Amino acid sequence: MFYALSWLVVVALAGLWSLAVWALHAVAVWAISNAGSWSGAAADMGVPTLPGGLVAWLPPEVAAWLTDVLAGLGPLVERLLQAVPALADGLAFVTWTVWGLGTAALLALGLGLHLLVALWRRQAGPAAATRRPLAAG
Repeated sequence: MFYALSWLVVVALAGLWSLAVWALHAVAVWAISNAGSWSGAAADMGVPTLPGGLVAWLPPEVAAWLTDVLAGLGPLVERLLQAVPALADGLAFVTWTVWGLGTAALLALGLGLHLLVALWRRQAGPAAATRRPLAAG
């Protein structure tokens, strides 16, 4: 009975794991397929600037340097968002790899639970055989 219960827990966890990986894969595919449209929105944002409260506390040279760095990040973000759809091919491989590793870990957990139940039954077996039932009296 305990063997079946432990494997039932492992199968339920494997089902939940598969569902979670499938859902994350679906969200990632959606995000990747829409990344090209996000690149236009990033270009429309313009050059990011430092908050006014931060500029007041920084030396003018550092503030100018940070503003230049932020201005240089705009085209980099634009190129990354345009390149993201090319990553979709590797997403399926990564998803299957992560799913396989997680499933292997769950199977190892099931094997460990199976061995623990076997050890527990072996320890409880001789003690249970030597006990005498109480006389109803």
